[in-house]
Amino acid sequence: MPPRSPLPQRQGLDAAWIRTPRVEPGAASPWQTMRDFLHERLPARAGVEAMLDAGEFVDQNGQSWTGDEPYRAHAFVWFHRPLVPETPVPFPIEVLEANDRFVVVDKPHFMATTPRGAHVQETALVKLRVSLDAPDLAPAHRLDRLTAGILLFTTRREFRGAYSALFQDRRATKTYEALAPYDPALPLPRRLVGRIEKRRGSLQAELVPGEPNAETLVEVVEVRGAWARYRLTPLTGKTHQLRLQMADAGLPIVGDPLYPTVLEAHEEDFARPLQLIARRLEFTDPVDGTPRIYTSRRELAWPRVC
Repeated sequence: MPPRSPLPQRQGLDAAWIRTPRVEPGAASPWQTMRDFLHERLPARAGVEAMLDAGEFVDQNGQSWTGDEPYRAHAFVWFHRPLVPETPVPFPIEVLEANDRFVVVDKPHFMATTPRGAHVQETALVKLRVSLDAPDLAPAHRLDRLTAGILLFTTRREFRGAYSALFQDRRATKTYEALAPYDPALPLPRRLVGRIEKRRGSLQAELVPGEPNAETLVEVVEVRGAWARYRLTPLTGKTHQLRLQMADAGLPIVGDPLYPTVLEAHEEDFARPLQLIARRLEFTDPVDGTPRIYTSRRELAWPRVC
């Protein structure tokens, strides 16, 4: 883990950092100056020269790098990434509870939990840090960008461990709801059990042979013709677990662009969200022992033809 950033947040975003690689004893450094290193490590769109001229690269003490310094191994370089325009997510985040320890929200579809890739400012974490003036806000767990529903954040560093442990130790009960095809021949309720792996560079996670690491209880709540509303209770939290296991069972969730087949990339249609909601979160508060239950008020949109 890096040391604490010498730069303050900017528009709800933490500063980025790079640590310079070491050079083996006796070996020549591949970079003569820090400028050489930054040009090689950062993409052209970062505008390294303009950022150097503006003094936007700093060391651990907050001193600006000019770029002309001789290359230094094991040095931290801190900076703020240039922001690029993003398509606004046209749905609000609803705050269900906010206190001095945590914030519980009802996250909309299409909004990532934390900054990643092209989704930076239009993320729940950044928006809440700005709107609540809460710079230390951090997620205790995460939801997929396309999944809506209940999400818990901690407000201060001293509480992060206690609330994150609820999810790591499986002491928080999460219940989801989804719309998917109805198969009367498929016995339900049932447990979907398997081993899930997500390979770097692949959009999809996979079910592979080996010791199971993912388990989900699937129950039918309501049937409307060819479709059903399902209650999904995951006992584990693997990437895309619900989406992958439902598709593998022959019950792909309505609106899923990845499972069972990756659809051709195109501009997002905000009118067609993934019909998956983190409906309910239940836990015993690790600080004061209070039972906590939160329920999403977001609605699922049934397919028109039932």
